[in-house]
Amino acid sequence: MSKPAQVMVVTPHPDDAEFGVAGTVARWTGEGKDVIYVVCTNGDKGTNDTNMKPDELARIREQEQLAAAKLLGVKEVVFLRYPDQALEDTPEFRKEIVRLIRMYRPEIVITAAPSRRYIWHRDHRITSRVTLDAVFPYARDFLAYPDLLEQGLQPHKVKEVLLWGAEELNYRSNITDTFDIKIAALRCHKSQISDNPSTGLEERMRERHKMLAEGEDYELAEAFHRVEIRW
Repeated sequence: MSKPAQVMVVTPHPDDAEFGVAGTVARWTGEGKDVIYVVCTNGDKGTNDTNMKPDELARIREQEQLAAAKLLGVKEVVFLRYPDQALEDTPEFRKEIVRLIRMYRPEIVITAAPSRRYIWHRDHRITSRVTLDAVFPYARDFLAYPDLLEQGLQPHKVKEVLLWGAEELNYRSNITDTFDIKIAALRCHKSQISDNPSTGLEERMRERHKMLAEGEDYELAEAFHRVEIRW
């Protein structure tokens, strides 16, 4: 049985978590919190290279994700390896997330927001919806997936959910001191992000995180919609 972790990040593709929550993850791991990544798809469609084969891209992206997670101090990365652009809201997918929640017993679960106006990657919508359903009520209720009880996986109540990419923001996280490691983690995803400084990635990200910190007493923030689960 795996050791419990305080935080579980459920990400649709390799690199999404680095864009959405890496600064906060780096701060938490620096404080001694255990963070687990669950990567739902293998990212095998994410390329403009017409010579790239899906299997090779999936292999590359998995190694990139492991490198980014190591840099951030993430305790473990679980790869579900569903095909990119092919996630469905199925009992099997939901059960897998429930199993992992019951196994690692996180206090906080972080994932993408379930919707944006009007364009949002379908894998993000499905990942979010399935994760939210897994958190409540399925991971909580002992009669949901009773065979998990036979595996020793007892029900678990997550305390809060953070959603990145949300349009309605109500929670900000200070990443002023961890912004540089967030950028370094993003640059691990070389198949997705050019490591050429002329692309302006760092400058664009800094401006975005300055905007998200407006009104706070620190410079840079990641922002989420936060949901407390009281029942």
